[in-house]
Amino acid sequence: MQVTVRFFALHRDIVGASELQREVPEGSTLGDLWQRLGDEYPALIPATRSVMFALNQSYADPSSELHDGDEAAFIPPVSGGQLVEVAPFAISEQPLDGTLLHEYVQTPQDGAVVLFTGVVRDNFGGRATDYLVYQAYAAMAVPVLQQIAAEAQSKWEIGRVAVHHRIGRLAIGETAVIVAVAAPHRGAAFEAAAYIMDRIKEIAPIWKQEHWSDGETEWVGERENPEPRT
Repeated sequence: MQVTVRFFALHRDIVGASELQREVPEGSTLGDLWQRLGDEYPALIPATRSVMFALNQSYADPSSELHDGDEAAFIPPVSGGQLVEVAPFAISEQPLDGTLLHEYVQTPQDGAVVLFTGVVRDNFGGRATDYLVYQAYAAMAVPVLQQIAAEAQSKWEIGRVAVHHRIGRLAIGETAVIVAVAAPHRGAAFEAAAYIMDRIKEIAPIWKQEHWSDGETEWVGERENPEPRT
């Protein structure tokens, strides 16, 4: 199937065109297309620290599926370096950016911002890890993340909350999840961030598959493995 790809500002300079037509396989997502474009134009990926995805003139998640005739756009930072908007709760196939979430949650009323970053480590349960694969029921996971944030806001005096979780294949050292919490005081921000992370592991429909260095694989269940995994 064929899709139209739109480019702006620095991205247009790199590609050398404001619009391209590309054939993509059935079932491809915006994230797949962005990765393909990065392979075709390597300067695209490191050109900006972040990018927003759009599908048919509306902001969309990287996991959004493409259809024949769709128009995809990849929005670089606008003037001043700030993005048009940040989705506070997201499931993404793309690398996560804690700076964006920090900027989103912080307001003049806040004296503290806690930013928790969960990264992939090289071992679990005494076994060497090669890499991880995360899957999620994204349509359900985002509302669950919103629910968890609301729970925390009802328990502590905190302000804005943002949570982004990565899916797909993650190498050792890559960021799997970011939780950002702003509050007038640090104690509430720390406690709320810990609570949110614990609840994500309890109820968010997100799954982790360990790919061990010996070639074996295993889906890790929190009930069978209560040790924190990130």
